[in-house]
This record gives sequence, structure tokens and C-alpha cells, in this order.
Amino acid sequence: MGGKRGEILLVEDDESLNRAVSLKLSREGYTVYRAASKTEADELYHMHPVQLVICDIDLPDGNGLDFCAHVRADSDVMFLFLTAFGTEEDMLKGYQAGADDYIAKPFYLAALISKVNAIMKRHVADVEPVILSSGSIALYLAENRVKKDGEYLALTAKEQRLLVFFMKNPMRILTKNQLLEAIWDIDGNFVDENTLAVNIRRLREKIEADPSQPSYLKNVRGLGYIWEKNVESNHGG
Repeated sequence: MGGKRGEILLVEDDESLNRAVSLKLSREGYTVYRAASKTEADELYHMHPVQLVICDIDLPDGNGLDFCAHVRADSDVMFLFLTAFGTEEDMLKGYQAGADDYIAKPFYLAALISKVNAIMKRHVADVEPVILSSGSIALYLAENRVKKDGEYLALTAKEQRLLVFFMKNPMRILTKNQLLEAIWDIDGNFVDENTLAVNIRRLREKIEADPSQPSYLKNVRGLGYIWEKNVESNHGG
């Protein structure tokens, strides 16, 4: 983590409020990435492995509900709405979009910091191990992000699930049925072996130096696949 307490994306188009909240969070030991629009937020979110997004709902180029739904499509990053829309109906919309918590304007900075500290503490306690590493690949479980040689990879939700499953079960032959059940049955969708093979190929193209001669994710003829490298776990602390 960049800061000693974690990394936060703050999305707020009110410059003075953005600056004040960012400064207070920084003094609390967090690394804060500031955005004033949905476009900036999306760019920063894909650049940094944040653990929490604090987001206004009313943004100049869209709304926070859409951004939250976008984040929720492939990530469990904690999400806190910070907004002037404080009615019960607005709060319900926020939770339905995938928010973890909600604070209405106006608010005291101390109250916001207290809520952020509680969210981050709960989040860290819920996620272990924090990082799985294998060769040049690092999988950040808390943020659902992956680095290869220090650079973030853009994986689809299915590719991400496959990678997590393989790295949690290294040096073990996983049958096609095990993979299909673990990755797709959770959605209640029926898929065939060809769909699995396509996703395996796409994942290899992103993680392997030479996808035709894989060093991480290998075929075991007639049985399935194996992650053929040791995986180390970092539980933080």
C-alpha cells in the first residue's frame, strides 16, 4: 500500500471540499488520489490499487451511481458515497448500486474520518491473505488487481476469477469440471469447455511471456490445467 493505512480514491467536484477531505485523510496516514469528474475517477481507479472509493453522486460528466456500478462489475473495493442527496430514497439507490456506506452533506470532517477508519479496518480484517505472488506476478486480493513486472494488467472478471483460483491452488491439477464449477456456476450460467479454453488462452496472453510456451499456467493432457509455480502469501501486518 502506498500509504501506511491504505490508498483512497476521492471523487468530488467541489475543489475546496476535495482539498479539505484529501488533506485530512493524508494527515491520517492514507494515500489519496483526487478526481473531480467521473472520467478522472475512472482513469485513477485503473491506475492505482485503492482499497476505498469516496465518491460524490452528482458529478459534472455523469453520476457516482454509474461509477459505483462500473467498479462493482469486477471489484470488491469498498465504496462510500459522499453527497448532498441525503433522502432515504437516494440512500437506497446508493446501496443498490453497490455502496458500502453513505454520508450526507453537510458533515463534520471528524465524522467522515471516523467512518473511513472503521471501513478500512473492517476491510483489512476481512481480506487475508493480502497479496499472492508467483514469479513476476502479484495478485492483490483486496483490490482485485494484478501486476506483472510492476505493471497493472487489465483482466476481465472471468480472467480475474481464473487467476485467483489457480493462484490459490498452485502445483495442483485442476480439472476442467472443477474450473467450470468454480468460475461459472457461481453465476448460474452454463458454459462449455470451449469457453473455458478461450478464457485460459486470453489469460495466458496477458500473464505469460510466451503464451505458446507457458511457464505459469500449463495444460495437463487429458486432465486439466496446473499453475506450475510456487505461490507466496503475504498476510500483511
